[in-house]
Amino acid sequence: MKKTYLALLSGTLFFAGQIVGIPAPARGHAVSDSPATETARPATAGKPADAGRALNSSAMTAAVAAAKGDALLEALLTELSRSYTHLKMDQVQAPYYIEYRVNDVDDYSAEAAFGALVQSQRVHVRILRVVVRIGDYKQDSYFSQGIGETNILPLDNDPIALRHQIWTATDEAYKSAGEAYAEKQAALKQFSADPNAVDDFAKEPEVIALEPVTALKVDQKEWKKTLEDVTELYKQYPDVQSLTASARFTGVNEYFVNSEGTVTRDGRATYSVQLNSAAQADDGMRVTRNPAWMVAREEELPSHDQLMNDAKKTLETVVALRVAPIVEEEYRGPVLFAPDAADDIVASLIGQNVVGRKPQLGKPNRTTGSFASSYKTRVLPNFLTVVDDPTLKEFHGKSTVGSYDVDSEGVKAQRVTVIDNGTLSNYLVGRQPIRDFTTSNGHGRAAPGVFPSAGIGVLVVNTTDALRPAALRQRALQIVADQGLPYAYRVDTLGPGNTPRLLYRVYAKDGHEELVRGAVFSELDVRAMRSDLIAAGDDPLVSNRSGGAPTTIISPSLLFGELEVKRADTSKDKLPEYPAPPLVASTSATHDKGSD
Repeated sequence: MKKTYLALLSGTLFFAGQIVGIPAPARGHAVSDSPATETARPATAGKPADAGRALNSSAMTAAVAAAKGDALLEALLTELSRSYTHLKMDQVQAPYYIEYRVNDVDDYSAEAAFGALVQSQRVHVRILRVVVRIGDYKQDSYFSQGIGETNILPLDNDPIALRHQIWTATDEAYKSAGEAYAEKQAALKQFSADPNAVDDFAKEPEVIALEPVTALKVDQKEWKKTLEDVTELYKQYPDVQSLTASARFTGVNEYFVNSEGTVTRDGRATYSVQLNSAAQADDGMRVTRNPAWMVAREEELPSHDQLMNDAKKTLETVVALRVAPIVEEEYRGPVLFAPDAADDIVASLIGQNVVGRKPQLGKPNRTTGSFASSYKTRVLPNFLTVVDDPTLKEFHGKSTVGSYDVDSEGVKAQRVTVIDNGTLSNYLVGRQPIRDFTTSNGHGRAAPGVFPSAGIGVLVVNTTDALRPAALRQRALQIVADQGLPYAYRVDTLGPGNTPRLLYRVYAKDGHEELVRGAVFSELDVRAMRSDLIAAGDDPLVSNRSGGAPTTIISPSLLFGELEVKRADTSKDKLPEYPAPPLVASTSATHDKGSD
């Protein structure tokens, strides 16, 4: 069951292989009674006669009252109370903190190729992650194998079955924490004591926030037909070698409880559609286009007719790329990035570097990434400010999939200005503190079944001197005219590694544009963002992005005064040895498509 599900959801659950890792050798249980054999105890703050401690009284009383009628949440709270009260092994400390996070995932995916359905499947699974910490907030067991256990929970809300799975995972997490704590103590002896050591875990106030659960509603028959119709367009474009279309709709209800008294439940959905098309130029170079749509509200997806029109435009650009000239060996001059391309740059060069993640044990750095040593220094031009605001549910009428109210560590989402007028003023952090940032700012994010780490939510680039797109284009042309260059470059879309997919020469003489192929940027990095970025537009675009924890980037057009564009050093594949099959099958080979 686990392996089948994980294979189906590999695109959603990053590092999901942890869920089906090799089972640990059998060990004795730290809690002697299983849920099925123990005497029933209410999940309240009342202290059992054989226990030396219990959960926070007022918090748990409120949490239990709020959970009434939700079988999964009641099971989590009952086992949390029981585990916190009873977990104790000889020569191992009792836990000071326990958390349970469950992602109830309903996922539908479908794919078509060349006008025929390739796959269509719907999967429902509940993924539990348990973290048990021993020690204290200053120094604890969250290290090596002590970062938590993952398990699959039953779907039918049987309270004993649910509690039994929670119990076994908690028991394993506690024993792993004990081993990890001893291992960590030994590892720390290799390093000199840090007089300004940062705590291992940030204490946060309790949060009780129970939102309604979400239910995924999908017209599977209609989407199958849409995907088939879109990919059947290949018949109109014989130069296109491959064409697929896929849809993925996911509803996730996340439950979180911890021994500090936090209880949250939050439901969200994401809807995505993607086209994948490819062809080869006569010289063997492969050209591709992969436009995608991702939203938090199904009604925002393109309709059948809109998708057909967009697919035609995509295929026309693929055909045009086949015969486009290859870029010159080297160009150095202005490059204008349209909002779609700018979003990719912001995601890779800013989004990945404003997160505060604790470095490896013994390392003195504040954090990791290109901005690790840039705190309170200039990293962008002073006309740009970057804010991450997970509370932003929509922007200019478009939904944002990176928004949330409470993060994956039970901390309320916060709006954080990470770059203020070009200067790095904050990092996004979760409950793992780093130097100068001792508390969470609500940015602990996690995929189902995976440990949380600091991550972006809705990252927005703002400018104090926005220019209209036409003014940006004209400024680029003025630069090349002043430098005696024949043209500037404009980038519509980027591919993996920030390589241009749609790249145009914009000629200074008359402003006409010419599509080119085979280019790479050799100096598009954080230094270029700081020193070569000269203007931004007034045309911000919402770019919703999939992943274990969905994110949103919102950036306007960006103009670089000088970038190096070079011819890609890529080998060209051989062309097919013989023609593609005929577009009309012979009479004997035809058959009717199956119906639902």
